[in-house]
Amino acid sequence: MLKAYAAHVQERAIQNLPPLPLSAEQVSLLVELLKNPPVGEAENLLDLISNRTPAGVDQAAYVKAAFLSDLAVGKAKSPVISPEAAVHLLGTMLGGYNVQALVSLLDTSLAEAAVTSLSNTILMFDAFHDVDEKMKAGNVHAKKLIESWANAEWFSNAPVLEAEIKMVVFKVEGETNTDDLSPAQEAWSRPDIPLHAKSMLVSKMPDGLKVIETLKQKGFPLAYVGDVVGTGSSRKSAINSLQWFMGRDIPNIPNKRTAGIILGSKIAPIFFNTAEDSGALPIQCDVSKLKMGDVITIKPYTGQILNAAGEVVSSFDLAPLTLPDEVRAGGRISLIIGRGLTSKARQALGLELSTSFIKSMLPKNTGRGYTLAQKMVGRACGLPEGTGVRPGSYCEPKATTVGSQDTTGGMTRDELKELACLGFSADLVMQSFCHTAAYPKPVDVKLQHTLPEFMSSRGGVSLRPGDGIIHSWINRMILPDTVGTGGDSHTRFPMGISFPAGSGLVAFAAAMGAMPLDMPESVLVRFKGAMQPGITLRDLVNAIPYVAIQKGELTVGKQGKKNVFNGRVLEIEGLPDLKVEQAFEFADASAERSANGCTVKLNKEPVIEYLTSNIVLLQNMIDNGYEDARSLQRRINSMQAWLANPELLSADVDAEYAYIIEIDLNEIKEPLVACPNDPDDIKTLSAVSGDKVDEVFIGSCMTNIGHYRAAAKVLEGVSNIPTRLWIAPPTRMDEDQLRNEGVYSVFGVAGARTEIPGCSLCMGNQARVADKATVFSTSTRNFDNRMGRDARVYLGSAELAAVCAKLGHMPSYAEYMETVGTKLQNVAEIYKYLNFDQMPDYSESMAKAKKMIFIAEVS
Repeated sequence: MLKAYAAHVQERAIQNLPPLPLSAEQVSLLVELLKNPPVGEAENLLDLISNRTPAGVDQAAYVKAAFLSDLAVGKAKSPVISPEAAVHLLGTMLGGYNVQALVSLLDTSLAEAAVTSLSNTILMFDAFHDVDEKMKAGNVHAKKLIESWANAEWFSNAPVLEAEIKMVVFKVEGETNTDDLSPAQEAWSRPDIPLHAKSMLVSKMPDGLKVIETLKQKGFPLAYVGDVVGTGSSRKSAINSLQWFMGRDIPNIPNKRTAGIILGSKIAPIFFNTAEDSGALPIQCDVSKLKMGDVITIKPYTGQILNAAGEVVSSFDLAPLTLPDEVRAGGRISLIIGRGLTSKARQALGLELSTSFIKSMLPKNTGRGYTLAQKMVGRACGLPEGTGVRPGSYCEPKATTVGSQDTTGGMTRDELKELACLGFSADLVMQSFCHTAAYPKPVDVKLQHTLPEFMSSRGGVSLRPGDGIIHSWINRMILPDTVGTGGDSHTRFPMGISFPAGSGLVAFAAAMGAMPLDMPESVLVRFKGAMQPGITLRDLVNAIPYVAIQKGELTVGKQGKKNVFNGRVLEIEGLPDLKVEQAFEFADASAERSANGCTVKLNKEPVIEYLTSNIVLLQNMIDNGYEDARSLQRRINSMQAWLANPELLSADVDAEYAYIIEIDLNEIKEPLVACPNDPDDIKTLSAVSGDKVDEVFIGSCMTNIGHYRAAAKVLEGVSNIPTRLWIAPPTRMDEDQLRNEGVYSVFGVAGARTEIPGCSLCMGNQARVADKATVFSTSTRNFDNRMGRDARVYLGSAELAAVCAKLGHMPSYAEYMETVGTKLQNVAEIYKYLNFDQMPDYSESMAKAKKMIFIAEVS
């Protein structure tokens, strides 16, 4: 084992990488060596068990904890590790398999050592009650431990955030999106943090890593600085990469780092939250006077940044107020868990609330009403019905639905292990495989085979490769007016509200059943008037940034960028009769606005129709062996309960918004498109007509079955189109129905390339368009190099996409209307959605579920 491991160390060293953490099999062999160490290997063996073995509830940690426990009680012996040292090492394992062993030691001669180890362990969960019972039974060591927790010694023993921090500026001009920090093409390597970090900025700044190494020679830590930082998806991997180069090691935890400082004029809200959760310090401030290589001094408490001459070059307000505590605790998640443990300990001792932590300031009560989002969060926090949460309030709403997708699922799994999670507290947790199903690498295939059991054994629901896109599926499982999250920035609910997050917070929400939230302000977008000929819902989606630009509330330029939606909840009204599938187009695109969340005000009739259909789909999943069946059945029951009393929350008439945008549908008279390569850069079709189009993509979570029927109608009878056309439906259910209707034959005649249901070109981690191609896409975003190297990508409707595919260029408005002609007049048939309760293929599941949905039938 040692020879093989030494070879692995050397192999990784050649790549300038640390060795991978030990596997359970390797730790088993290591245990035997520790019992009888070869000559000269004692120090190496101790380092391996101490620093190269995973913590939490990893299988390797299970082997380690069992061995150390045996050493502590004398069941095993090692000349390298004494019983006292074994207890100390148990205390470095975060929580999980080590906890019961340490708690049992409170009744032994090693009780003092166990108290020392457990006093810095915050992942106690139910084991807290075991300690409490020992204290009540007279165990003085248990009492000493609970007193330590009550005094927050786990927190006070950690170093405080310094008043002055000297750093070197590493600046990336303009916008840094999470694709730049964590390229989608390298998604397979994300769980291997050091390896994945090597791909950071590979397209944005090819010499970036060399610059980092050069700047480190100045002898100070680096601060990541940018005009706009972290737009795009909710990738913990982006933060992991930053911290690998700019953070510090976590003792006894292999290949993971914490801390680091991020300075940005604008920091995308999900990225900001992920930085908080990871122990980094994100600060929004003016960075225009900060240059690459500058030595600066950051004063977090006074909100100043000084240059080498001592001059103030930027000022800021540290927000939220709890940031210093979050950094000290090793991240927001650790702070929340630790504070909860301290509160339980003080309650057990009959003490008042702790004064060890910074308290959030309560927002001023204006006396105004609440928005829809504020009421949803209020309900999730258990407030009296109709009461909302004011912007600026810290809260921990119940996370009813949590989603995890495959390119972050490996990291979520690791985070769950570190949280010592053996069972989910969230009501429904769903895992998908939509980003890797089409062209899986060996590492993807391994994840597809191992992750489902990991999730379902904890009560999660695992989809199968080829089932389709996480968002199109999880929307089928949500409950009205509830709160959730997901490890993808497009986890946006068409009813209820989602606050997407990085994999660490997703793991926390799944494990704990709640999530931390600093309640954002809301921006109201109110539609009025009537849709004009040729205008689609996607054009109305694009109308939101388009009108914001006209009003001066959104700018396209990155320096001094203005974005009224950034970090706020986008609340949409004026389209109450949308189908839920249609409402998702609006919610989904709120990610591109850098909004923290989105609500869409709907009438209850489309929601009743949607849930009635979804009950049958979920029953069909149970019938076809999807796990966890209990979680699916529980969600069916909850849908049934809502249908029995179908009422929806609504905003108060005097609700308070940060800004209100009104959009008159009568004034949107031609299609609107996002221009290359910025989802904010919205122009009319006339402004871009004539531009040659090489490739067209119709797919992504922004599409539903109606879009494919519409595209097929436009392409009917056409062959040898002048473009390369890609078709990728969002789910296998859409694909099956489109095949049954003959829609795929139209695409085949046209020469389209059809992909299996999934993300396909949208993420760009598998198939990609040709280098430097001009593309028209229905996908979510069009950042540089996302779909293909140096590709120019327009974003717009499926209907316009079909016209572009047919003509080979961006049409004029007249060409567009002429090409569409009367082909899309049969709206009822073209845009008919998947109602599973009406489909023959689901009749058996319908029969089983019928007793549960009769209420909806008579409503």
